Amino acid sequence: MLDTLESWIVLFNDKWYLMLIFILIGAGLWFSFNTGFIQVRSVKEIFRLFKVRERNPDDAEDTTTPNKKKGVSSFQAFAMSTASRVGIGNLAGVAIAIKTGGPGAVFWMWVIAIIGASSAFIESTLAQVYKVKDGKAFRGGPAYYMEKALNARWLGIVFALLIMVTYGFVFNSVQANTVTAAFGNLFEIQPITMGIILAVITMITIFGGVQRIAKVSATVVPIMALAYIGIALYVVAMNYTQIPAVFSSIIMNAFGWEEAVGGGIGAAIMNGIKRGLFSNEAGMGSAPNAAATATVSHPAKQGIIQSFGVFVDTLLVCSSTAFIILFSGAHLSTETDGIQLTQVALASQIGPWAEYFIAFAIFLFAFTSLIGNYYYGQSNIEFITKKKGWLLSYRVVVVAMVLVGSVAKISLVWNLADTFMGFMAFINLIAILLLGKIAFKVLDDYNRQRKAGKEPVFYADSIPGLQNADCWERKKV
Repeated sequence: MLDTLESWIVLFNDKWYLMLIFILIGAGLWFSFNTGFIQVRSVKEIFRLFKVRERNPDDAEDTTTPNKKKGVSSFQAFAMSTASRVGIGNLAGVAIAIKTGGPGAVFWMWVIAIIGASSAFIESTLAQVYKVKDGKAFRGGPAYYMEKALNARWLGIVFALLIMVTYGFVFNSVQANTVTAAFGNLFEIQPITMGIILAVITMITIFGGVQRIAKVSATVVPIMALAYIGIALYVVAMNYTQIPAVFSSIIMNAFGWEEAVGGGIGAAIMNGIKRGLFSNEAGMGSAPNAAATATVSHPAKQGIIQSFGVFVDTLLVCSSTAFIILFSGAHLSTETDGIQLTQVALASQIGPWAEYFIAFAIFLFAFTSLIGNYYYGQSNIEFITKKKGWLLSYRVVVVAMVLVGSVAKISLVWNLADTFMGFMAFINLIAILLLGKIAFKVLDDYNRQRKAGKEPVFYADSIPGLQNADCWERKKV
């Protein structure tokens, strides 16, 4: 019976994703043109923003005494969202895309990242505009701008429940399952033992609150990503004579000029787009929950920074996996798929120790995803209710799902997660398409100040008629 249910869910997802892909691409193009392709032209600005020492808007006019930050920094918020974006899929998912869609899938993965980054800018900017105060930090996300800008709290609650279940429970089970499988095969550790270890580490981290999550992410994510990218660059350097051939294969397969491994141009496009969209999460409504936590002087700042997270995920980390596989040729010479393909490919390039490196990378990728996913659920629990008992119960269930996921067979759960994530993305895309004009005006305000040589500072009255942007009201004297 479960097998029949799963087959129906898979069939539904295939048709559902096709429609969703068209909406995601359409929205990305619309936002790209209306922002002047902010995701491309602001690359230099991103690195400037990482170095800016922020002040709260109320203190921005006092240039002599920088405000002592007690909340989450812009980089920490970026690291939290990247922690959730960059996960098992970056190692296993890319391998599946290449195996089924050929090298051309990589090209379409790049294209969709560039287009989708504009959606990431819009949703994260809106999350900043409509964030709320949360002790020493902030919180916000799609549920908050659905309530405050669209006056649709009911829709916000629906979205909050979807993201809580999808990320806090189901995706965390998948991450835990993959980690225990990798370590079990390599070190002969029983799944239940690995599950307990992972559950305890997760519990210690998430019970420390958003600031501990932010600090852990800001420490682990850069190390994790740079190490993996460094290995990929080493593989590229070892095979520098093959660089023209690999790029030629990617381009030619992308447009069907060569027969792609998985069935031609259609397979290349579909697998590349799906890998890109569901890896970088642009427009899905997840990353804005982390973006809202940042202390910045202008909402557009975090929007610009979060758009860069799409590039980190797809153009850097996913591409690293792609190059490792393509330079090795393992996708042509082995029947393995997913994470096993990545392991075989890397081992053929740097030796047997690659198996241990991949296992360690999987652990770090999965752990940071666990805590990033958890926070998305926490932020949305706090949107639904202020009762502390609900948050405590949520934390307990998250830890329990890490343990359950470690020992369970979860192919059905994974397919259900895809369905929930699809509904979540659909609701968020409708919301940001309706609210996009506000983000456009916020960006215009940012651009005017930058052209005048100022460090941009935002107030709610900077945009006539803007309501419910409570955290951006001018301080009354």
